[in-house]
Amino acid sequence: MARYLVTGGAGFIGSHIAECLVERGNDVVVFDNLSTGKVENLRSFRERVDFRKADLRDLAAVREACTGIDYVLHQGALASVPLSVTDPIASNEVNVTGTLNVLVGARDAGVRRVVYAASSSVYGDAPALPKHEDMPASPLSPYAIGKYTGELYCQVFAGLYGIQTVVLRYFNVFGPRQDPTSQYAAVVPRFIAALQEGESPTVYGDGEQSRDFIYVANVVEANLLACEAAEAVGQVINVACGESTSLNELLGILRGIIGADVPTVYVEPRSGDIKHSWADVSRASELLGHQVGVSLEDGLRRTAEWFAEQRG
Repeated sequence: MARYLVTGGAGFIGSHIAECLVERGNDVVVFDNLSTGKVENLRSFRERVDFRKADLRDLAAVREACTGIDYVLHQGALASVPLSVTDPIASNEVNVTGTLNVLVGARDAGVRRVVYAASSSVYGDAPALPKHEDMPASPLSPYAIGKYTGELYCQVFAGLYGIQTVVLRYFNVFGPRQDPTSQYAAVVPRFIAALQEGESPTVYGDGEQSRDFIYVANVVEANLLACEAAEAVGQVINVACGESTSLNELLGILRGIIGADVPTVYVEPRSGDIKHSWADVSRASELLGHQVGVSLEDGLRRTAEWFAEQRG
């Protein structure tokens, strides 16, 4: 039985990964400082994981957590473009130094493989679509810089120390357990919360900006495949649906699912946001054998149902 370390394992994506690993009978260590993660995200399987409340910036704690680990799924981050614009120092400390600490800990503990959660934000606003992994990085925010730096560290550690690394560039992940209350919340939980309350959703810009949205279960599957796929080692791989959806289109789908008919409020665009994001997912298919199991509309329906249950 393999032993996994999930950093950020009490967070949105990390908790789904940890839960899936536990359900498949694996030994799981969850590492989270609970700054954005929540213990309640682990509620249904808390007794079946080794939970470590600790910070990625604490190298000693990271080293200890890596001891005896086969695979590290590094999800821990300050995952917000606006927050990184407001506080670039904190973003750098967690996303860059924290990732370096994970790689050092993995190296020293003899970890078999590190799967790193990167971000599509590294592509910036390059006009070419869809975004493919060989395009040059063009980050527009401290968050994007930090995530790209983490990619470079993965490549360097693989070359210098022989650690197997896989970089997964997430596009716009959504699903249950996302927090709609944060001022830096992603659009899907914010839109769902507003529509279910009968309130007008707020869009930054004209709503014609597009994203490649992917339901969290698809991202979990990509991570588990990345742990085992031999051809994925040393690769950067987009994780998305391979579809472009504007925010106005997204709201249209959600209005149909929720049955809400309220107007949209449009405000000024936010600094650091990109206009269009759409992924070429052929590499994920070829190297991981990854296919999108849950469609955008099905994922939105599942997410809306989950939020409705929480409100109830």
